[in-house]
Amino acid sequence: MANYTAADVKALRERSGAGMMDCKGALDEADGNVDKALEFLRLKGLKGVTKREGRTTSNGLVIARVDGGTGYLIELACETDFVAKADKFVALGEAIGDAIVAANADTVEKALAAPLNGKTVGDAITDEAAIIGEKVELRRVAVVKDAAVDAYLHRTSRDLPPQVGVLVAYSGSDAETAHDVAVHIAAFSPSVLNRDEIDSATVETERRIAEETARTEGKPEAALPKIIEGRVNGFFKENVLLEQDFAKDNKQSVGKVLENAGVTVSSFVRFRVGA
Repeated sequence: MANYTAADVKALRERSGAGMMDCKGALDEADGNVDKALEFLRLKGLKGVTKREGRTTSNGLVIARVDGGTGYLIELACETDFVAKADKFVALGEAIGDAIVAANADTVEKALAAPLNGKTVGDAITDEAAIIGEKVELRRVAVVKDAAVDAYLHRTSRDLPPQVGVLVAYSGSDAETAHDVAVHIAAFSPSVLNRDEIDSATVETERRIAEETARTEGKPEAALPKIIEGRVNGFFKENVLLEQDFAKDNKQSVGKVLENAGVTVSSFVRFRVGA
């Protein structure tokens, strides 16, 4: 039997993020040498990378960075919540966030090519996936720019890293209102900033559905235009940020709150892990 202790197993788990049995097996192969066991885990894992390609990555974390008037939002995905909350995975996410800012990477492709500790972000992810035995992928990268950017990260569970992230790019001096709007976006998930961003085909589809539904319900012919318009406006109110009721005061729209605060939002982005 290999010469190693429970402390060695613990140390290897902390360094690798791998499971206990995998760590014990690696220490057996390495005759108790933690460094060799770590290398064994990495090499063994690399052989399984192709097999993991088809797996689903529905867990992970969201990272945000703000550098002056530029905001970066990143989703790093994995297979299980066990890995998502591991210190090593979280540290990888933070390091990737820093690397993306340093490289000013605004796409996944550019982010994967960014330098990170003597290798690329893509190589670092591959190495981490090999050690922990799960598929890990950089799923999304988004960048927004304006005079200022507010970032908000939300934990859906206390024992998990942030699962929802929001960036709001804006001009104006009321940073508190901008942050409140970022929190609102996290909760109410609008899809666009204003109704002009919704393509006409989508609006026409909503209008047709509203008319067909009203007719099926037996609404009077004379009332149809008003009913249809009301339902289409309801669609806008559900999806358009500036037209949503503000979370902290539902008697005002988000647009009105921003106007009163002298804040103009130029863009926003919202990520939810796995969505």
